[in-house]
Amino acid sequence: MGTFTIRPGEPGDADTLLRFFDEAVEWLVARGNSGQWGDQPWSSIPHRASRVADMAKEPGLSVAEVDGEPAGALIVSERCPKHVPPAGERELYIGLLITSRRFTGHRVGARLLAHSLEVARKRGIGLVRVDCWAGGDGGLQRYYERQGFTPTVRFDVGGWIGQVFEQRP
Repeated sequence: MGTFTIRPGEPGDADTLLRFFDEAVEWLVARGNSGQWGDQPWSSIPHRASRVADMAKEPGLSVAEVDGEPAGALIVSERCPKHVPPAGERELYIGLLITSRRFTGHRVGARLLAHSLEVARKRGIGLVRVDCWAGGDGGLQRYYERQGFTPTVRFDVGGWIGQVFEQRP
């Protein structure tokens, strides 16, 4: 399987993150799921490329590597996004979980989720939440459930339906 590591992210990881988004969009479109992130590479859409550059500056960015090659990314924060109802307690919120299709089978996403739970434990936080697109065939929702997350509330942001999940570390 190769050597797996997780390192702190940095602004220089923006191109890597953008590549992950482009790979994800290509894969989703090939499966007939353009509703999650659209049907065009994010690198070709200036406001999305700018958004990804901002993500790379987030202090909670971690990058997973397999044999020294970037394989996925995670952003965690102690604040939930505006489109999600507050938890009512201190929480660690996963703002991004994305993996490269080139590393399918390496459990990159599962390992990054486990990392988020460990970060929460180290900070003394008893709740980890994440949200995802609630459309398509439901595969993404089933993925989070297989990782031990429980669905809580749904939300709508301009017709984009999302599902919040939570897990207690």
